[in-house]
Amino acid sequence: MVTNQNIAQPAEGRRCNSRMSELLVFLTIVVLIWPVVAVGVVGGYGFLVWMYQLIFGPPGPPLLH
Repeated sequence: MVTNQNIAQPAEGRRCNSRMSELLVFLTIVVLIWPVVAVGVVGGYGFLVWMYQLIFGPPGPPLLH
């Protein structure tokens, strides 16, 4: 026999599992993915500046002859 009490429990269990999995995904993104992305962006920008200066020279006033 199905009652309202039996129907409500699986929904609460799913809600708890959903909340825990959502928290796990959030922590994975915050702890693992975003630091890797941040290091990649900063490192990529530094590499671009390095290559630019390698080709066009360092910044500063032009040399006087």
